Amino acid sequence: MNSNLLTRLQAWLVRAVREPRLDLPLLSALLLLAACGLMTLYSASDLDSHLLLNQAMRFVLGGALMLLISRVPPTVLRNWTPWLYAASLLMLVAVAALGQGRGTHRWLNLGVMRFQPSELVKLTLPMMVAWYLHARDLPPRWLTLAAVAVLIAIPALLIARQPDLGTALLVVASGVFAIFLSGLAWWRIGILLASAAGAAPLLWHFMHEYQRNRLRMFLDPESDPLGNGWHIIQSEIAVGSGGWLGKGWHHGTQSQLEFLPEHTTDFIFAVFSEEWGLIGVLALVGLYLFIVGRGLWIAANARDTYSRLLAGSISMAFFVYVMVNGGMITGLLPVVGVPLPLVSYGGTSAVSLFAGFGVLMSIHSHRRLLPR
Repeated sequence: MNSNLLTRLQAWLVRAVREPRLDLPLLSALLLLAACGLMTLYSASDLDSHLLLNQAMRFVLGGALMLLISRVPPTVLRNWTPWLYAASLLMLVAVAALGQGRGTHRWLNLGVMRFQPSELVKLTLPMMVAWYLHARDLPPRWLTLAAVAVLIAIPALLIARQPDLGTALLVVASGVFAIFLSGLAWWRIGILLASAAGAAPLLWHFMHEYQRNRLRMFLDPESDPLGNGWHIIQSEIAVGSGGWLGKGWHHGTQSQLEFLPEHTTDFIFAVFSEEWGLIGVLALVGLYLFIVGRGLWIAANARDTYSRLLAGSISMAFFVYVMVNGGMITGLLPVVGVPLPLVSYGGTSAVSLFAGFGVLMSIHSHRRLLPR
């Protein structure tokens, strides 16, 4: 029995490699983005080949995972969704008890690597919301919305307690996009937005002091230029000094002279902006928009509710990650510690993103096999 199972698994893996079910336009854009990310990371790290190799290996791992997931039919993904969601919640609970980090509890130490479960939730939560809405009448009514709110709130609260408010808000957004795409009436959207705006001031009382300082510095970074405002000020200097064409690869002074903090992770977009200027930034943003647009096209051509909501949520959440990071490094949004997708250094983030794109590939390749 075990021998037969192993033989079937080996045959499935061989077919996955020989007959990949990949969307070539999306794959090409992702490969170009990954190459751009590696090039920028190599420069930002002052030509650290060890860091570059680590990130490249993570991209290879993520790419292999994307290849495998692309062959899993969306119906199978839908059946697995509750179990994947439950597993991600258990990992968040484990982080609360055993997590590691600098002043936070965000990572699980697996011995050979550290894993950040909150990155996985960015995928499993929209999967769960799409699964729940798939079997119900749409557009959703208040009772359905209340149940979805509970599904979103549980992981968001667990992540906020790590504390990681930025990721918690992004997780909430990934679930909300599925609700929005379900055809929710505009008057219901208005009521929900008004309620969220009214409850926002209460959030201040539950925030940590460093999170409050980030909001204060967003409003007036010059009030503490050598302290809490340092990140924003140095990032704005790097972006502005790039001009139209930039200073050239590995010639950015803010990162090379160590003025720019977190220049391989959260603020790597500032490094790219300084080296390649406005023209380079527009090209990179254009690449991101193509990826988002392709994802939304896949969502529009999906053949069932689950696939449509999930593909749309993944694509729109990806767009939000880019916009939040871009707003953060230009001072248009508070510093929330959101990496630039597939450009910033980070293992769990890169692998989970590739897994999400594997889901998009699966939805695209199986779209003719599914009933409407």
